[in-house]
Amino acid sequence: MKIMVSACLLGQNCKYNGGNNRNEILLELIKDHEVVSVCPEQLGGLSTPRPCAERCGSQVMNADGEDVTKEYMLGAERTVAIACREQIDLAILQPRSPSCGCGSIYDGTFSGRLIPGEGITANALKRNDFPVFSGNEPEKISMFLAVYDKINE
Repeated sequence: MKIMVSACLLGQNCKYNGGNNRNEILLELIKDHEVVSVCPEQLGGLSTPRPCAERCGSQVMNADGEDVTKEYMLGAERTVAIACREQIDLAILQPRSPSCGCGSIYDGTFSGRLIPGEGITANALKRNDFPVFSGNEPEKISMFLAVYDKINE
Protein backbone atom coordinates (compact mmCIF):
# COMPACT_ATOMS: atom_id res chain seq x y z
CA MET A 1 0.00 0.00 0.00
CA LYS A 2 1.19 3.48 -0.87
CA ILE A 3 0.22 6.17 1.65
CA MET A 4 0.50 9.93 1.20
CA VAL A 5 1.22 11.67 4.51
CA SER A 6 1.49 15.32 5.52
CA ALA A 7 5.23 15.88 5.90
CA CYS A 8 4.83 17.59 9.29
CA LEU A 9 3.25 14.38 10.70
CA LEU A 10 6.40 12.53 9.67
CA GLY A 11 8.55 14.97 11.65
CA GLN A 12 9.65 17.25 8.82
CA ASN A 13 9.99 20.87 9.93
CA CYS A 14 7.56 22.37 7.44
CA LYS A 15 4.86 23.63 9.82
CA TYR A 16 4.01 27.33 9.58
CA ASN A 17 6.16 28.11 12.65
CA GLY A 18 9.11 26.05 11.40
CA GLY A 19 8.33 23.06 13.62
CA ASN A 20 6.57 19.77 12.98
CA ASN A 21 3.70 17.63 14.23
CA ARG A 22 5.55 14.30 14.42
CA ASN A 23 2.99 11.63 15.29
CA GLU A 24 4.57 8.49 16.77
CA ILE A 25 1.28 6.55 16.79
CA LEU A 26 0.81 7.24 13.09
CA LEU A 27 4.43 6.37 12.31
CA GLU A 28 3.93 2.98 13.95
CA LEU A 29 0.72 2.36 11.96
CA ILE A 30 2.34 3.08 8.59
CA LYS A 31 5.81 1.62 9.19
CA ASP A 32 5.27 -1.35 6.85
CA HIS A 33 3.92 0.71 3.96
CA GLU A 34 5.41 2.89 1.27
CA VAL A 35 5.05 6.56 2.26
CA VAL A 36 4.83 9.61 -0.01
CA SER A 37 5.56 12.76 2.00
CA VAL A 38 3.96 16.08 0.98
CA CYS A 39 3.62 19.59 2.35
CA PRO A 40 0.95 21.31 0.24
CA GLU A 41 1.83 24.74 1.61
CA GLN A 42 5.45 24.39 0.47
CA LEU A 43 4.30 22.87 -2.83
CA GLY A 44 2.22 26.03 -3.29
CA GLY A 45 5.29 28.22 -2.88
CA LEU A 46 4.94 29.29 0.75
CA SER A 47 8.07 29.51 2.87
CA THR A 48 8.79 27.92 6.23
CA PRO A 49 8.35 29.58 8.61
CA ARG A 50 5.35 31.62 7.43
CA PRO A 51 2.45 33.43 9.07
CA CYS A 52 -0.26 31.02 10.22
CA ALA A 53 -3.32 30.89 8.00
CA GLU A 54 -6.96 29.88 8.29
CA ARG A 55 -9.84 29.31 5.91
CA CYS A 56 -12.28 32.18 5.71
CA GLY A 57 -15.07 30.77 3.57
CA SER A 58 -13.57 30.01 0.18
CA GLN A 59 -10.44 32.05 0.89
CA VAL A 60 -7.35 31.36 2.95
CA MET A 61 -6.04 34.37 4.85
CA ASN A 62 -2.88 34.54 6.91
CA ALA A 63 -2.51 36.24 10.27
CA ASP A 64 -1.01 39.31 8.54
CA GLY A 65 -4.25 39.77 6.59
CA GLU A 66 -2.82 38.56 3.27
CA ASP A 67 -4.90 36.41 0.92
CA VAL A 68 -2.89 33.22 0.30
CA THR A 69 -5.69 31.31 -1.42
CA LYS A 70 -3.73 31.12 -4.68
CA GLU A 71 -0.79 29.39 -2.97
CA TYR A 72 -3.08 26.95 -1.15
CA MET A 73 -4.91 26.12 -4.39
CA LEU A 74 -1.61 25.57 -6.22
CA GLY A 75 -0.37 23.34 -3.38
CA ALA A 76 -3.58 21.30 -3.56
CA GLU A 77 -3.28 20.96 -7.33
CA ARG A 78 0.32 19.79 -7.07
CA THR A 79 -0.52 17.39 -4.24
CA VAL A 80 -3.30 15.79 -6.30
CA ALA A 81 -0.90 15.48 -9.24
CA ILE A 82 1.59 13.66 -6.99
CA ALA A 83 -1.17 11.42 -5.62
CA CYS A 84 -2.19 10.49 -9.18
CA ARG A 85 1.37 9.97 -10.39
CA GLU A 86 2.30 7.87 -7.35
CA GLN A 87 -1.04 6.01 -7.40
CA ILE A 88 -1.55 6.38 -3.68
CA ASP A 89 -4.10 4.23 -1.89
CA LEU A 90 -4.69 6.54 1.07
CA ALA A 91 -3.89 10.05 2.28
CA ILE A 92 -3.31 10.90 5.95
CA LEU A 93 -3.29 14.62 6.59
CA GLN A 94 -2.58 17.10 9.38
CA PRO A 95 -5.70 17.87 11.45
CA ARG A 96 -7.29 21.35 11.54
CA SER A 97 -5.06 22.79 8.81
CA PRO A 98 -6.49 25.16 6.17
CA SER A 99 -4.80 22.89 3.66
CA CYS A 100 -4.99 19.40 5.15
CA GLY A 101 -7.78 19.53 7.74
CA CYS A 102 -10.37 16.74 7.51
CA GLY A 103 -13.66 17.10 9.34
CA SER A 104 -12.75 20.22 11.27
CA ILE A 105 -10.70 23.34 10.60
CA TYR A 106 -10.05 26.60 12.41
CA ASP A 107 -12.86 29.09 11.91
CA GLY A 108 -10.88 31.94 10.31
CA THR A 109 -10.83 34.21 13.37
CA PHE A 110 -7.42 33.04 14.65
CA SER A 111 -9.07 32.39 18.02
CA GLY A 112 -8.42 28.63 18.12
CA ARG A 113 -12.11 27.85 17.55
CA LEU A 114 -12.84 24.81 15.37
CA ILE A 115 -15.72 24.42 12.93
CA PRO A 116 -16.80 21.57 10.66
CA GLY A 117 -14.94 21.77 7.36
CA GLU A 118 -12.05 20.67 5.20
CA GLY A 119 -8.79 22.11 4.06
CA ILE A 120 -8.18 22.95 0.40
CA THR A 121 -5.94 19.92 -0.24
CA ALA A 122 -8.11 17.46 1.70
CA ASN A 123 -11.10 18.57 -0.36
CA ALA A 124 -9.18 18.30 -3.64
CA LEU A 125 -7.98 14.77 -2.84
CA LYS A 126 -11.51 13.68 -1.92
CA ARG A 127 -12.90 15.18 -5.14
CA ASN A 128 -10.39 12.99 -6.97
CA ASP A 129 -11.63 9.87 -5.15
CA PHE A 130 -8.69 9.37 -2.80
CA PRO A 131 -9.53 8.10 0.71
CA VAL A 132 -8.48 10.81 3.18
CA PHE A 133 -8.07 10.53 6.95
CA SER A 134 -6.98 12.98 9.57
CA GLY A 135 -3.75 12.14 11.37
CA ASN A 136 -5.64 12.19 14.67
CA GLU A 137 -7.84 9.20 13.69
CA PRO A 138 -5.58 6.21 14.42
CA GLU A 139 -8.50 3.82 14.96
CA LYS A 140 -10.04 4.63 11.57
CA ILE A 141 -6.66 4.46 9.84
CA SER A 142 -5.88 1.12 11.47
CA MET A 143 -9.25 -0.27 10.40
CA PHE A 144 -8.75 0.97 6.81
CA LEU A 145 -5.29 -0.61 6.66
CA ALA A 146 -6.56 -3.93 8.03
CA VAL A 147 -9.43 -4.09 5.52
CA TYR A 148 -7.15 -3.06 2.65
CA ASP A 149 -4.56 -5.68 3.59
CA LYS A 150 -7.25 -8.39 3.92
CA ILE A 151 -8.72 -7.56 0.49
CA ASN A 152 -5.28 -7.55 -1.12
CA GLU A 153 -3.92 -10.78 0.41
